[in-house]
Parts: sequence; C-alpha cells; structure tokens
Amino acid sequence: MANPIVAVVGRPNVGKSTLFNKIIGQRLSIVEDTPGVTRDRIYCDSEWRGRSFTLVDTGGIEPYSNDLVLLQMRRQAQIAIDTADVVIFVTDLKTGVTESDNEVAQMLLRAKKNIVLCVNKVDHPGENPPELYEFYNLGLGDPYPVSSTHGLGIGELLDAVYAHLEHWEDDEKDSDAVKVALIGRPNVGKSSLVNFMLGEKRMIVSDVPGTTRDAVDTIKKTPYGNYIFIDTAGIRKKNKVYDNVEHYSVLRSYMAVDRADVVLILIDATDGITEQDVRIAGFAHERGKASVVVVNKWDLVEKNNRTMDEMKTQILEDLKYMSYAPVLFISAKTGQRVEKLYELIRFVRQQHSMRISTGVLNDVLADCIARVQPPTDKGKRLKLMYMTQASTNPPTFVIFVNDAPLFHFSYQRYIENQLRESFGLSGTPIRIVIRERGEK
Repeated sequence: MANPIVAVVGRPNVGKSTLFNKIIGQRLSIVEDTPGVTRDRIYCDSEWRGRSFTLVDTGGIEPYSNDLVLLQMRRQAQIAIDTADVVIFVTDLKTGVTESDNEVAQMLLRAKKNIVLCVNKVDHPGENPPELYEFYNLGLGDPYPVSSTHGLGIGELLDAVYAHLEHWEDDEKDSDAVKVALIGRPNVGKSSLVNFMLGEKRMIVSDVPGTTRDAVDTIKKTPYGNYIFIDTAGIRKKNKVYDNVEHYSVLRSYMAVDRADVVLILIDATDGITEQDVRIAGFAHERGKASVVVVNKWDLVEKNNRTMDEMKTQILEDLKYMSYAPVLFISAKTGQRVEKLYELIRFVRQQHSMRISTGVLNDVLADCIARVQPPTDKGKRLKLMYMTQASTNPPTFVIFVNDAPLFHFSYQRYIENQLRESFGLSGTPIRIVIRERGEK
C-alpha cells in the first residue's frame, strides 16, 4: 500500500529542514542558517498515531534573479504542491507574513490541497504571541505555532496532518493486480517496454532523455493475471540533475519503488551495466523489493554464442549483493522475450511473499549446524536455538542465539545460501534478524 505524501514547503530559512528532522527523529536533511542549503529533495517514511506517511523536505522557494521572482516561485512551489496529498506550509514568526508567503498561500488555495499552516520559531512555551494572529491573513485556517528547534508544538501540528490522513485510502489496496515499477537510467527503454506490454502507444517515447517526467500507472489485464505498470522517469547521477522538475521526477521514481510489488531494473544492452545502474539496483535491494534485471535493446547488440553468457556474468559480478535477481534479455522494440516477463514477474512476486513453517525452518537450521559448526571466539561457541519467519515481502527470518556478537557475517551468509538452496526464494532479498535468548 502506498503511503500518502506530506510535503514541507516554504521560503528559505524558515526552518523546514529542522522541522523535517524533528518529525522523522533523525538528522537527515542538512540544516544551516544559509538560505537554500537543501538542494536535493529528501524524503523519509514516518508515522503518527498509527498512520504511516512519506514526509518530503523541499528546497526553499527562492527566486534566482529579480526578473524571475514569480516564475521561479511558481515553478518550484507548484511541483511540490502537485506531488503532495497534504502540504505543511512553514512560515516564520520573526519575519511575519511576507509577500512570498502570500503568493504561495494563493497557489495552495487554487490547488485545493489539504493545507496545515505552520508558524515556526515560536520558541517560548505558554500563551501564543500576539504576532501569531497576523498569519490568519493568509486565509489558510488556524496557524499552528511550533519550535522545530526545541520540539514545541510538533504533536499538535502532526495531529492536524493526521486529521487529513485519518480516512486516506489507497485505491490499489484491495486490488489483486501486481504493481510493477520500471526503473533505470534515462533512455533505456522503460516507456517503450510499457507500450509493448500494453499493446498500444500509451507512453511518449523519444530518444531525448527525460521525456517521462512522472511515475505513470497503467493497468493491464492478461491471461497471466492483472498488472499495474508504473513507468518512471530516468534516474541520472545527482551531478547531472539540473532543474527542480527533474529533482521531483527522480523523487517520484524512488517512491514508485516503495509502492511496487516487483521492480524491473532496466539496463541498456548497448552500454552494458554502468555505475549508475548499480546504484539504482542497490536502491531496490535496500528497500527489500522483488526484482528482475531486464537487459533491453538486445536486438542492437552484435552477438556470438557466448555474448549473452558473458554479459550475464558481468551483471552478476557487478550486482553481487543481488545475485538472487533473475536476468532476462529482451527487445522492447521487436518484442523479443517480452512475453516471458509476465510469468517471471508473477514468480518473483510469489517468492517474495513465501511463508515457511517454523518446524521446516528448524529442520533446515539443524542441518546447517551439522554441516558447518557455528563460529567460536576465545573458547565460547555460538549456539543457534531456533529460527522462525517474522514476515514476508521480503521474507524475514529471526534466529535466536546465545551471543549475537559471535554470529559472524560469513556464517549469516551461509545460512542465507542454505535457505535459498532449500526453498528457492529467487528474485527476492532475504532479511535475517539476530536475537539473543530472552531479548524481545
């Protein structure tokens, strides 16, 4: 189920990043007194009163020249507004209501978004300062006084956000369709592949990188089942991202991974696997997603009887951390092997949601211990009591031991390999959690 998106917007230096860090409980955004420090769009999952949401920190709505004040303000603010389900509009008590605040407030009203007005830098507890009432002039309802530095008023602010999210539902939550996100560098053929699988030219296809700006969902009913294909913007290196629109496009691509059941990582066969491909695949792995590596444009490669094996070996070498992912060579242009994707997507989805009984797991664990004895350190041996599966998507296993520090990474990898040998678990990462006896 996709999380609703809550965007934090406002002028530079009003304390957006400090508020963002306070809500998520970690120092993720860079905080400085210099306006415009937050250049990249940062997001993090958070929760309040049992309601999960994705919080997005944005760069300040800052004009770059006197001639482009209104243009730049509208451009950046509008993208943030369009992205969000709820907008936290951050203002500054010390500066009062500015012309820029008024302009953004009007944009929010026209967009008809759920808005929570935050007045930051109210650093003293007690009665509200008289200056607070000036912010009613923005026409956005009650202002919520907070101190993002000291944490004052954050609970009341989040209660106001929760009021907008309490009955929020994902349209896809009751759907049996498999949600498939296509990610990769620009111009690797994501939109072309979606078009071929849909049997129509639904997505705009161009040789110019960056044609796809947003994550676009399309439903397809097939004999193999129902699918929701999410075509995403190409993800370039950070130093190659030049404008605010592309920053948000990349952000939406990463969010598409979060709400997908299966991720197709597209690689351009004519380029081979690149450093950026490795980074993109790493994100899907870190998020625990079922994945398939799809090598596109295979029709453009000069081949001999060893070409496919050599490229597959290179891919698995560069993606050592996700050697579990199947690799499929296709051509979205000619349709070569594209039909195989449907069955492969269903297969890795089933593997991702596999559940194994505790009894069977402990039989495998006992066999692992008999084959390779657990490590020892200074005469003390690691003892593995038992193993159970805690969750699926991805399969997560908890092993209870006598001394967690003795559980060396190499032995954990051995256990993981034995699980895959016994149960398959192809196309999905495995999570292993170590708990000491008596630890909750």
